Amino acid sequence: MSSEQTDLETDKLTAQRLSRPNLFMSVAHLYGQRSSCLRAKVGAIAVREGRIVAAGYVGAPSGERHCLDVGCDIENGGCIRSVHAEANLIAWAARTGVPLQGTQIYCTHSPCLTCAKLLINVGISEFIYDFPYRDERGFALLSTRLKIHKAE
Repeated sequence: MSSEQTDLETDKLTAQRLSRPNLFMSVAHLYGQRSSCLRAKVGAIAVREGRIVAAGYVGAPSGERHCLDVGCDIENGGCIRSVHAEANLIAWAARTGVPLQGTQIYCTHSPCLTCAKLLINVGISEFIYDFPYRDERGFALLSTRLKIHKAE
């Protein structure tokens, strides 16, 4: 095989290969499909050194009934029955001993204010999202502390 053919094969493989950022955002969207709240399908994953280390999605606290089963409990425009994807990701990481300091978070939506505070306290380094959350205060807080941007 000639050098030119090898280069062509490499170019073809590179052109077809999914980028890591697109892979991670796709996985966040896939996790979001597990969400049990009727309001939004939100998923989040934590990535360290190009590897997924934790994930979360919107759902009721463990052992509680899901919105899918009993409906949402709406207060101030949001469902208070469910736990946000970012909070579930943090809880699962803590429960299993996975440190989140320095990780990148890929999430289908930008964070609410409470989740932004939690993400700051666990020491994430970057937050990448696809859709804006209805309340922009979380975005505003995170943007003063770390790198936050919309997925490409």
